[in-house]
Amino acid sequence: MVGRTLIRGGLVITASDEIHADVLIEDGRIAALAASGTPAAEAFAAERTIDATGKYVIPGGVDAHTHMELPFGGTFASDTFETGTRAAAWGGTTTIVDFAVQSVGHSLREGLDAWHAKAEGNCAIDYGFHMIVSDVNQETLKEMDLLVEEGVTSFKQFMAYPGVFYSDDGQILRAMQRSAENGGLIMMHAENGIAIDVLVEQALARGETDPRYHGEVRKALLEAEATHRAIRLAQVAGAPLYVVHVSAMEAVAELARARDEGLPVFGETCPQYLFLSTDNLAEPDFEGSKYVCSTPLRPKEHQAKLWQGLRTNDLQVVSTDHCPFCFVGQKELGRGDFSKIPNGLPGVENRMDLLHQAVVDGHISRRRWIEIACATPARMFGMYPKKGTIAPGADADIVIYDPHAEQVMSAETHHMNVDYSAYEGKRTTGRVETVLSRGEAVITEREYTGRAGHGVYTPRSTCQYLN
Repeated sequence: MVGRTLIRGGLVITASDEIHADVLIEDGRIAALAASGTPAAEAFAAERTIDATGKYVIPGGVDAHTHMELPFGGTFASDTFETGTRAAAWGGTTTIVDFAVQSVGHSLREGLDAWHAKAEGNCAIDYGFHMIVSDVNQETLKEMDLLVEEGVTSFKQFMAYPGVFYSDDGQILRAMQRSAENGGLIMMHAENGIAIDVLVEQALARGETDPRYHGEVRKALLEAEATHRAIRLAQVAGAPLYVVHVSAMEAVAELARARDEGLPVFGETCPQYLFLSTDNLAEPDFEGSKYVCSTPLRPKEHQAKLWQGLRTNDLQVVSTDHCPFCFVGQKELGRGDFSKIPNGLPGVENRMDLLHQAVVDGHISRRRWIEIACATPARMFGMYPKKGTIAPGADADIVIYDPHAEQVMSAETHHMNVDYSAYEGKRTTGRVETVLSRGEAVITEREYTGRAGHGVYTPRSTCQYLN
C-alpha cells in the first residue's frame, strides 16, 4: 500500500461541483483537495503522483443493482463475484450492491450467509447487499429488523415471477409496514406477474415463441399498474418505496405523480432502457434472446421519457441490473419458448461510459452523470459520503477518466464473463484510464492491477433521503 498519492491537474467533477483541483490521498481516504496551482495545492507532497491533466477526476461509480452468480431459470448468472467486480472496475465502478436471495422455506439469514460466502475474498472492489424477500412470514419480519441493524437496509420484493420470487399484496404490505418501523427501504420489481403469466400462456398457445414476444406479453400497462399499486401500498404502510428498473413511460408517470404528491417514492432505470429497444428483441435467428430481461425493452419512444425523468429527477438512479447469461448454452435454453430464456443482460462494465455518452449527446450534464451514477445511489443506500463523492474523509474511490478517448464496445474486448455484448459495435466517447479503490490502483493506465479479495463488505446505514 502506497502511503500518499497525489492526483494533479484534473477536472474534479462531483454531483455538486466542477473544479480544477489536486487531490491528496492518504491511508485509503481523501485527505485534502485544493485548487490546482494554488499555494495549498503546491504544498501537497506524496510518494506517488498521477498526472490527470486534460482528464476528469470523478468518484468511483456505485452500481446499486447487480446479480452476480444469481440462480435463475435452471442456470446461474455467468459472472462470479470475482469476474463481475473486475469488470465493474474496468468500467469505472468501485462499489456494487448485490442481491442476496431468500429461498421460499428458508430464512433471510441463510440467504445472506450464502451470499457472503460467494463474495468474501473474491471481490476486486467494495460491495454491499440488499436482501430479496421471497417468503414473508412472522419470522422473516423479525429478521428484517436484525438485518437493518447490521447494515443490510434494503429489501427487494417481486410482483412478478409467481412461484419463484413473487409476493402477493398482503405480503408486500406486511413487509412495507415493517420497513416503515425499522427504517429499511423496500425495492420493488413492479410488474403484474399473475396477468403476465396468462398472456405468456396465450402467446405460446398461438405459436408465438420468438424472443420478441417476451416484450409483447410483459406489457407497459402491467408495469404501470404494478407501479401504481406498489406506490399506494407503500402509502398505506407509511413506508418509502424504490422502484427498480423502470422501463415504461407509463410507469414514469406514476412515479412523477406520487412524487408531486410529496410521497417518498424513488425510481431507478438502467442503460438498456435508455439505449436499446424492442428492435433488439426482434433481431432474427434467435439473436433477440440476448436482449431478454425483465422489465423488458420497450419501443424507442419510451427512451425520451426516461431521459426526461432523469433530468427532472422523477428518476434518480441509473443502475445496471447486471445479470449476464451466455448466448451459447444459457439464452439458448429458450429456443422454441421465449418464456424459458433466462432473463438478464450484461452491463456492469458499460454503465459509466454509456452515461458519459449521454453527456456528449446532450441528454444530461456532467454533474448529473455523477449524481445518478455515484452520489445518489450512495445516498439512497446509506453509503454517502464514504462512497459517491470526492471530499475529505471519503474513501479514495476515484476514477481518472479520459473524456476524449473513443472506443467501440464489443464482446472481444470487454471483461465481463459473457459471450456477447448488448452494445456490440456501439461507438462511445470517453473511457476509464485509472481506477483507485480505497487508494489502491485497480486499473492503472488501462491495465488491471487489482486483485480478488481487495474489495471488502460495506455495511450500510438507512436511506439518506428520509432523514
